[in-house]
This record gives sequence, C-alpha cells and structure tokens, in this order.
Amino acid sequence: MKKIILNLVPAMMALLMCACSGKGGTAKSAADDGIADSTVSIEVKYATGFSVRDSADVRLVSITTGSSHKGKGSGYQFALVHSDDVAVPEGYTKVRVPITNTICMTSLQLSNFTILDAHDVVKGLTGTKNLFNEDILARVKDGRIVKIGMEGNFDTEMVLAANPQVIFISPSKRGGYDAIKETGITLVPHLGYQELDPLGQAEWIKFIGIFIGKEQEANEVFAGIESRYNELKEKASKVSTRPTVTSGEMHYGNWHAVGGKNYLAQIFRDAGADYVINDEETSGENLEFEKMYALAANADYWRILNSFPGEFSYEALKASEPRNELFKAFKEQKVIYCNMKQQPYYEISPVQPDVLLKDFVAIFHPELVEPDYKPKYYKLLEK
Repeated sequence: MKKIILNLVPAMMALLMCACSGKGGTAKSAADDGIADSTVSIEVKYATGFSVRDSADVRLVSITTGSSHKGKGSGYQFALVHSDDVAVPEGYTKVRVPITNTICMTSLQLSNFTILDAHDVVKGLTGTKNLFNEDILARVKDGRIVKIGMEGNFDTEMVLAANPQVIFISPSKRGGYDAIKETGITLVPHLGYQELDPLGQAEWIKFIGIFIGKEQEANEVFAGIESRYNELKEKASKVSTRPTVTSGEMHYGNWHAVGGKNYLAQIFRDAGADYVINDEETSGENLEFEKMYALAANADYWRILNSFPGEFSYEALKASEPRNELFKAFKEQKVIYCNMKQQPYYEISPVQPDVLLKDFVAIFHPELVEPDYKPKYYKLLEK
C-alpha cells in the first residue's frame, strides 16, 4: 500500500500543476521568465507598414516608411533575438527581446501599450497633454515615467534617465533624433499613423507585442477588435440608404479636411455613409471655404473633432465662421462632435476602431445597434 501511495504522488502533483496552469493562476508564461515567446506566430493581415518572418532563433521584422501604398518609402530591418550570441542576417539591427524599458513618442504608440496592459515597459514620454489615463499620470507624477521633451527639442539627460533599450519613433515627424542617435540607443520606427485601413492601424498592437513578449495577448486582443469591426461593417454594408458626411472646420483661413483615402474616410464608408471627398489623398487637405462648401453644402452629417474650452455648441461653431450656418448639416443640427479635452481620443482610439465605427453607425443607422448604446467618442452635437 505504501508503494502505491508513493507512486501516486508524482501523478497528483502533475495534475495539480495542470489545473493551476489551466486557470492561469500559478503557471508562468514565457514573458514571465524573461523570454519572448517566438513560438507564437504573428500574421499581419491589414497593416502595410511592417511584416514579420521567423527564421530559426531569429524573428525578422521589416518596416517600410513613407507612402508604402504608392510603392514609395524606405525600409528598416530588425532581428529580434533571445540571446546576444545569436547571429543575424546582414543588414538587420539586432534587438534583444523582450524589452523591458522603452520611450513612446506619440499617443498612438502609447495606446498599444495601454491595450496590452504594459505600462510597466514605458519609461519615458514626450508629454502628457490631453492624457487621461490615471495610471500613466500617476507614473509620471512619481517618476516611474519621465518626460523627455517634445520632438525637435529632446532632453538627452531625461532620455538617458529612462534607460530605454529601444525608442519608438515617427520618422516623418519633426525629428530631432540626432542627439539621441549619439547615445547608441536603438531607434525603431512605429508607423501606425500611416495606415489607411482602420484595422491596419490597430494591428500595430502585434508589432509592439513581439518587442515586449506579449505576442499571444496581442493576437487575442486584435482578434477581438477585428471580429467586432467586421461584424458591424458587414451589417452596415447592407443598408438601403447611405447618408453623406463631411469633416473638419475652418482654421486660419483654410478648411482642414481628411483626404478620400484617409483611414477616417474608410471608417465613414464602413459605417454605411459616403464621404464627400473622393480623391486619392491619404492625410489632410487644406481647402478654401468656397471649395469645401461646393463639396459639402448638402452633406447630411458634419464630423468635427477639436479641443474646445468648455461646451461646444452650434453658436460656437457659427461664431468661429459665420458661413458655417449655410451648411445643411448645421441647419438640420446633424453635427457629429468629439471634444479632445473631454475624451481620450488620440490616447486610446487608435486601438479601438471598432468603437469608433459603432459610434458612427449609431448615428448613421441607429437601428443596427442596441437601443441603449452610449457612444464613447462621437455623438450628435446638442442644440
């Protein structure tokens, strides 16, 4: 009997370990042990700015800057390894992963870390303007995250104080990286802002995941976003009537509107509406009022995003430009509005295209969402 009991002990221990692992209680992931899990495959389905290829002990990451959709731009190559002894192909910059310290230059980059519950990895930011996240603000306040200054005017001492293994940058922005380059810190372009597909922008979650050892989490988070987005997009594609929508407002004598190929224009289309600008421009366009009025005078809806101090209103919109009252959307009070002083728009919306889509669908086609849906970012401007 004693022999039988002794033989049962190892089996019982194994069962206990499996049970704990199944509940996620005591089992450790590869990231917990400081090893990035390269066994988790990364499929890039929508993003055009980066690609991933696994080769033996190396994960090869290629990044294309510039207008990749037009066949232009330049590239960067990174080889992600778990050991410094691993040889990498010629032309690739070696990066030991998972990284534990980094600096984010933009809110879009920060949104990737937020959605992956990885604020611990962020040790530096350019600033906290329009930041709402209480955890990030607390980390800045107690010094766990340092402010390194704005692009073009970085504080090198603060950069070094953050002790980053890599710094995620936006190459086409104002720059000022020469001083940082001299420190020898690896600069990694993050080009989510160039993506023309809303899901492509959000898919950069996977890009960050492979650097911080959260590949599995990134895959699962993105799969949820993708599923919710495509399900609602499919419903909106079947509507019988598609309203028209315009975007932007006058600033310093020009109307700044997103181009017809911009990711926001794509969200409008996916939400069952037609954007009034139908050209090949991918970012913003500065148009004279007369030009914009010719395009959008009879648009059913008018989308506005700004940082108005206080409560924005139709009176405030008219005060900023008296001719605004001439638009159909103004007359019929169908202005779609989001105030960045009240909502964490750039802070988290890049990884919530499904939420943005639902906000617009709730306005364009309310019958497609639940009756009690409460919009997160955009809603019709009240009188």
